[in-house]
Amino acid sequence: MLDKIDRLFACNVGSYIDLPQLVVVGDQSSGKSSVLEGLTNLPFPRDSGLFETSISMKIIPGKQSNQEHAEHVRGWRKADLIHLNEKTFADIMREVPMAMGLSEKLDGVDPPTFSDDVLSLEVRGPDQEHLSIIDVPGIFKKTTPGVTNKDDIQMVRSMVYGYMENSRSVMLTVIPANVDIATQEILEMAEEVDPNGQRTLGVLTKPDLVDKGAENAIIDLIDGRKHPLTHGWHLVRNPGQQHLTNLETSRQALERNFFMCEQPWNSLDKDKVGIPALQVRLREILAEHIRREFPKNLGLKRDTPADQFKYLIEIATRFQENVVLALTARYGGNDTFDQESGLRFATAVVLRNDTFLEAVEKYGHTYCFKIHSAGFKVDEPATQDDSKPDVSKLDTRAFKSSGDIVEIISENEALLIPSGDIMGWLQRAYNSSRGFEIGTINSALLALTWKEQSQKWNSIALGYISDVITIAHGFVTNLLRHVCPDERVRTRLTSVLMDGLVERYQRAFAQVEFVLQVERSGTPMTLDPYFNDNLEKCRQERMQHSMSTKSFSDGVHGAVVRLDEIMQNHPMSNIEHTVQDLHDVLQSYYMVVKKRFVDNVCLQATDHYLVSGPATPLNLFSPAFVGAMTPEQLDEVAGEDPSQKRKRRQLEKEIEELETGRKILI
Repeated sequence: MLDKIDRLFACNVGSYIDLPQLVVVGDQSSGKSSVLEGLTNLPFPRDSGLFETSISMKIIPGKQSNQEHAEHVRGWRKADLIHLNEKTFADIMREVPMAMGLSEKLDGVDPPTFSDDVLSLEVRGPDQEHLSIIDVPGIFKKTTPGVTNKDDIQMVRSMVYGYMENSRSVMLTVIPANVDIATQEILEMAEEVDPNGQRTLGVLTKPDLVDKGAENAIIDLIDGRKHPLTHGWHLVRNPGQQHLTNLETSRQALERNFFMCEQPWNSLDKDKVGIPALQVRLREILAEHIRREFPKNLGLKRDTPADQFKYLIEIATRFQENVVLALTARYGGNDTFDQESGLRFATAVVLRNDTFLEAVEKYGHTYCFKIHSAGFKVDEPATQDDSKPDVSKLDTRAFKSSGDIVEIISENEALLIPSGDIMGWLQRAYNSSRGFEIGTINSALLALTWKEQSQKWNSIALGYISDVITIAHGFVTNLLRHVCPDERVRTRLTSVLMDGLVERYQRAFAQVEFVLQVERSGTPMTLDPYFNDNLEKCRQERMQHSMSTKSFSDGVHGAVVRLDEIMQNHPMSNIEHTVQDLHDVLQSYYMVVKKRFVDNVCLQATDHYLVSGPATPLNLFSPAFVGAMTPEQLDEVAGEDPSQKRKRRQLEKEIEELETGRKILI
């Protein structure tokens, strides 16, 4: 989860939407940079100057940057840095102000002191923590002549406040322990944007500088007796200036010895002091904040693989029981189907099948076929009656897809009603493709006209299968929500299932593409006798229509036509005969293949790959799937998170104490 958020930051998604992140805030002299160095194991600059910013292998331009500046800073980057020692870090830091435009005068004007560009340093490795940290400049109240002015004070405060008010950020509020907490502006700002304290962690620094006799006030903060925060306070011991110049000094050893040996700090809980404990606490808080989960019911204990396996097996069994009911449309078998209409899967698919057939029937052909096609009279195209709904266009999609699957399916298209000028189109096609044939139809011409006449099938069929995939995915996600009410487990389970679901959706989509390829790009072919019946019927209807204008009643045989009238009927050139035959063949073939195409798409792509086949998305999450999960996967999906484990331990301890008290009263 945190890795995905890191990747979203890396591709600049954070410039457009707020993403969960850690924001380190504090005054200039709060020890913020030293805390960052401890968390990241990077040598952050500690000089007393104002340029406190994170270093990076690339620069992300600020939101208000013009195009020229944005392109310039994007061109600055450092890659493949194997070691990042203090000298290398310092050398890079000297380049950054120049890249950001903070070191050179522009048109005689002094350069600004601060920039809203973001420096991003990504560190990967087996020993690295999963943390995304934003370090903003420390706020200050006094200007430095020649360096800062009152505008800089307001700019930095606005910048810091902008990061803090992001409701998806977790604030690491750094405050020196040797100052009066009540006077700290950064804490006031945190309480203003986070009144409930759900995303604020207080970090106290410099306990070694606390005056003798004032330690109890700090201990009261750490223990929650004074100025309590929801996530509490944490105490760290940063190296002093005398330690920074000694290369043999170990920060970890210095801090560890301080909290083990120095009174009264050695009496504090070990999970509330030191950088290592802070790293663990930050991961927990950020993950908890992302999930936004504060479970009301802890449920059964799930510490062992056996417990986790049993828990997921029960969920998978309930899931498949509901799948069977949904596929057989036995919706009365569970009240869930009354609560959520999106679970009536069979009904939704059947209705979408009907609209697919109707779409191909009414909109699938590019040109309208002529019922009585003697001669070259062009039918007038249909007109729209303003008093009726607009039927001149067809939307290929009927459902909106979620972001999980939007990349693997097609978007909506609006298709126009078929045109009426089919004979004119066929004659133009014939004239542009004539060969040396005499009075016959070139087979290549049939294939060419067939492909154009059926070109809307692509959009209609791909829109149809995209809708069925959307129906299937909505069913899976909705049913998971009902059988697995624990949001944390459901989120992780969905993540584990997603690759398999997408693969099965893609198979259905690919099958439609295969059917389209066969029907539209292959050689026109059919063995269906209905084709010959259709072709003969077309010719008979054309003859009957032509003769009806010359018929009369002889009073004995009904409507008759004189033989010489038949012989003189509608003389046509070879071209006209060929185009007319092309129309009849194309129409007869279209009527046969249209039904075959609809059946194949519905039967192969939808039914086999999405509904009742052996590997549909509906039967992916099953007891067999759970049985194939590794112990690591079981713990990742069904294991309890740290906050839930702590709460369970606390409740178990309370139960034990209450049980002891009950026994005393017996």
